Amino acid sequence: MRSLKFRHGRSRMAALSVICLSLALALVPAGLAAQGASASTGEAWQIITPPQATLVLGRDGSLIGELGRERRINVALRSLPKYVGNAFVAVEDKRFYQHDGVDLVGVAGAIKDAVTKGNLRGASTITQLLVGNMHPDLIDRRDVSAGRKLREQQAAREMERHYNKEQILEAFLNQISFGRGAYGIEMAARQFFGKGAADLTLAEAASLASMPKSPVQYDPARYPDRNRTRRNTVLALMAEQGYITAAQSAAAQREPVRTVTTTRSPAPWVVDVVRVQAERAGIAVMQGGYRIHTTIDAALQRSTQQALSSGLDEIETRPGFRGQRCARVAADTSAAATKKAKVEACLEGAAVVLDPTTGDVRALVGGRDYARSSFNRAVDGNRQPGSSFKAFVYAQSIAQGLAANAMVADTALRIRLDNGQIYSPDNADNAFLGALTLREALTRSRNPVAVQLALAVGMDSVIALARRAGLRSPISPYPSSALGASVVQPLDFVAAYATFDNGGVAVEPRFVQHIEDRNGRTVFTPQVAPPRSAMDPRVAFIMRDMLQDVVTRGTATALRKIVPSRIPVAGKTGTTNDNTDVWFVGMTPELVTGVWLGFDKPAMISPGAVGGTLAAPIAGQIIAAAYGNRASGAWTPPPGVVPVELDRATGQPSDGTTPNERRYVEWFMAGTEPGAPVWPWSLFRLGPIGY
Repeated sequence: MRSLKFRHGRSRMAALSVICLSLALALVPAGLAAQGASASTGEAWQIITPPQATLVLGRDGSLIGELGRERRINVALRSLPKYVGNAFVAVEDKRFYQHDGVDLVGVAGAIKDAVTKGNLRGASTITQLLVGNMHPDLIDRRDVSAGRKLREQQAAREMERHYNKEQILEAFLNQISFGRGAYGIEMAARQFFGKGAADLTLAEAASLASMPKSPVQYDPARYPDRNRTRRNTVLALMAEQGYITAAQSAAAQREPVRTVTTTRSPAPWVVDVVRVQAERAGIAVMQGGYRIHTTIDAALQRSTQQALSSGLDEIETRPGFRGQRCARVAADTSAAATKKAKVEACLEGAAVVLDPTTGDVRALVGGRDYARSSFNRAVDGNRQPGSSFKAFVYAQSIAQGLAANAMVADTALRIRLDNGQIYSPDNADNAFLGALTLREALTRSRNPVAVQLALAVGMDSVIALARRAGLRSPISPYPSSALGASVVQPLDFVAAYATFDNGGVAVEPRFVQHIEDRNGRTVFTPQVAPPRSAMDPRVAFIMRDMLQDVVTRGTATALRKIVPSRIPVAGKTGTTNDNTDVWFVGMTPELVTGVWLGFDKPAMISPGAVGGTLAAPIAGQIIAAAYGNRASGAWTPPPGVVPVELDRATGQPSDGTTPNERRYVEWFMAGTEPGAPVWPWSLFRLGPIGY
């Protein structure tokens, strides 16, 4: 019951007059009361289905987010423990099962309290509250006039004639607001206790029953002490009215108020993506009531978000970090923490995990904290990929006949551009290593080698390969694009890498499996693009084998230390000029994973920041979490590739003098192995190309 102490005589008399008139109206038969009021629309008494949330579900059916103007999931009263409904009856309308929609005893009691104690308390029944909440356009409960009260009472009585008590109580529990955008008992239970309403304990049910009086004042997460006090009042009323025993009431009252620590969607950026895709397909998901079945692995989604957020937090503590320290941790008064940031922004990131066979996105994170910034960097971001783009340069070189053991010089270059300027790519270590095999150059990410290859095969042919693999962003036909100078979207870039993992087939990233309406009828199923070859499967296999060396002994060894050795991993790091963007994109037999880090407005992360030390460890955490204790499959060579044991130092077949530590197996496309007819790539063996 709601009560208010009136200190001003005029206000008290006005309120008392309304209560007295309410009692008089309540005593008038329904038909006579209607004669003195404006004509009824005949709709305020009807129980309607309120707006529902559209549920966004993971591939296992678990809830990963909601859409809609009101976050509500209707539940049947019979599916709930009896004490859930009884808790609301006990505190809101103890004569609910006796009155006809208007509680004459309650109105009389309200008048008595107003006259003798100076307290004005409401006498509205659950039925009246339902009428006002369900039809606010017809019954505006902010209107304190007698006319509104008359219409409300008339509608409540009419509702009671058309529906039974169970239907009315069920509608009430599904209708009311519990604050924070949660409507109805089911969403409130999920919001505050992380469970469905059917699993509420007696104490939790009483906590929620405390809230309709004031969802803000009795919010159990924000004000647990206030909620506990009123909850115990509810429990006492339930015992007094015979719904529970005194012992049950006492036991429940001793329980602390425990709410869940977070109720955020584990996949807010995914929810945004599927909303846009559904609306483009003509499905009005914001009106609610749909179930969107996605490709997302809910557990992997959570671990991906955790790996990205914790990885960014850790990077902020490193010496030389130039941005703000934005970690949600206790205040740090150390000199490093209090030093003014050179970049007035938080370090951001994006992560994508997808199935290389189908393109199904298993996890997608568009930033470190959706509440801070909802911009989806994984889908809408455009950033330079740095050296991670080199994989497409090397793939096109192999496709045109260059073997992985071909010798290419890592040396200084002078390339005259069309505008007359000289382009001279260097390496991150400011050194040149001379002649290297193609495999070794990729493993060590030597920039001059990638540029030479791109110029030899034609940058246009590299761009065409990347386009076939799925890159939609424009790539400039300049030598610097071989080193990742043209921007890409992370989601597209990771999907393009899937071609190395699945035998050269391009895949389209997919989020939505199908959408059902509230009746379970499928109303939308995205069309699946037919398989499209992007590269020769032999090229994909050799490239993937070379990329394994990047993880095993190259620039991404930090990842190999995190991921168990039983899981094969291949991939490539990427770092842009001035240590602005850092990447790792890699693969296992079952997943392709990409991580990007940087500031939203490009700026140096820290001196010496590289993908191998910043992005690769985060990707390693994601991959390790994805597998847990599960085993991984294995990559198998396709027809048409030939293994040959070579000497790693010379790139030539091993012999009796080759030490064991230098022996390794190299893969060749049939016809390019040692002893096969010579291709016109010998120019690389003669030294660097001058321009």
